[in-house]
Amino acid sequence: MGINHSTQIHITSEIGTLRSVLVHTPDSGLGKVVPSKAQDWLFEDIVHLDTIRRKEYDYYTKLLLYFLDPAKIKGKLSQADDPENNRNFYKPEHPDFFRSDKVVELQNLLADILDNTTIREKLSASVCAIENCSYLMQKALAQLEPAILAKVFITGSLPDKTMIFPPIPNFIFTRDIGIVIKDHILLNKPAKKARIREALLAKYIFYNHPLFSGYQHNIIELADTHRHFLMPRDGEEKKVTLEGGDVMVVSPDHLLVGVSERTSMEAAHQVITILFKKELVSKISVVKIPRKRDYMHIDTLFTQVKRNIWVMLGAFSKATIRQEAADPVQRILDSPKKDDSLRIIQFHKNNTDKPVYIDNLEDLLTDISVNDLKCNDKVQFIYSGNNRFPYDSREQWTDSCNLLALKEGVVLGYDRNDKTTDAFRERGFKIIEAKDMIEALEKGAITPDKVENTLILIPSAELSRARGGFHCMSMPLVRDDIEG
Repeated sequence: MGINHSTQIHITSEIGTLRSVLVHTPDSGLGKVVPSKAQDWLFEDIVHLDTIRRKEYDYYTKLLLYFLDPAKIKGKLSQADDPENNRNFYKPEHPDFFRSDKVVELQNLLADILDNTTIREKLSASVCAIENCSYLMQKALAQLEPAILAKVFITGSLPDKTMIFPPIPNFIFTRDIGIVIKDHILLNKPAKKARIREALLAKYIFYNHPLFSGYQHNIIELADTHRHFLMPRDGEEKKVTLEGGDVMVVSPDHLLVGVSERTSMEAAHQVITILFKKELVSKISVVKIPRKRDYMHIDTLFTQVKRNIWVMLGAFSKATIRQEAADPVQRILDSPKKDDSLRIIQFHKNNTDKPVYIDNLEDLLTDISVNDLKCNDKVQFIYSGNNRFPYDSREQWTDSCNLLALKEGVVLGYDRNDKTTDAFRERGFKIIEAKDMIEALEKGAITPDKVENTLILIPSAELSRARGGFHCMSMPLVRDDIEG
């Protein structure tokens, strides 16, 4: 069904037609990541900023606008891409920015709240405290214009290009700052120091921006474990850390929570307790994955395409798990650590002391399709790299499983994952390059409501170096409910 026009947040699935999404355009901070600091800032490599912007992310922006807010882009494409305009259409701080209330730019929301003097002073003090700035710098920042200050908080650089603190290059991954669950927002609690400023900025936005007015009492924050600061370092597992890539709303009553390199078991425990108490869902499945950089979040291992179709890494499939278990001697000799195993534990609100244990991802996802989404069609899986070694691991690394559904059956992915694309084609999906889709939408040769069963490929040579796909680069605010 459709959503009331006044509704600002509403998410009950991963695949309902996307109506509103929170994003952040790659800023100059990405161009300041140096090799020696790349991993500290959670990047695997340095990226070429101009390529990311002009040849990759701009396609993403245009597609989102054509599907969610066509009035902002239709008929304006040549003007938006005119080299003489210097990309002003895509620059949040510029008067010519598209400024959509459907494709919502995080930097603009930050600038909006900084127009309030009290918020500007408080946030300047908070950021300076985190970044160990001087009191004089704090006072100077609070005097800047809101749009300029918002850019400084994100890029770490003053208007004269002087860097006063590190950039936050991961801000483009808006999925991780928070997750909408029905009409509530679950805020993240970052595991890495590099993302603390992101969480602070996001918290101020969600609590103070008019876009979320009326929802302030629906914001969920996780608390640190009692006396956690007295625990020794070997008590790290008791830390409360959560990132949005580990949370999926797969149906109105079922939530998935990943326990990973970035999300702790203690956080999962709190999510279960709070959401059951608020009666937001009746079922929560905890998906514990290996604590490895390869995987990071559960949305790097699987995402949903249609009610009955999922894309996933075959290493966690039923066949692979059975094959590994077939030779007990080898299994014992390999002696994997406890953190290297996959565990799925499903809790039900009225019976939390009797959880259901599920052996593999396929069984969990099949159960979601059949029992939660009442799907009568055969459940199908599209595997990373077409389930062929070494392409499965290679393409999972470049986010073959991290796809964003614009609507059921229409997903955005990277063009570099060739074997995964072949797997989609074999399942009957139409494959189309982003530039060709944009041209067809601009000419009126096709309209978004007529696009079905399609994988749209976006250039990704530089974007993929940042280790996040379009699922990571989106925080859906509103989706239609799935009919039926």
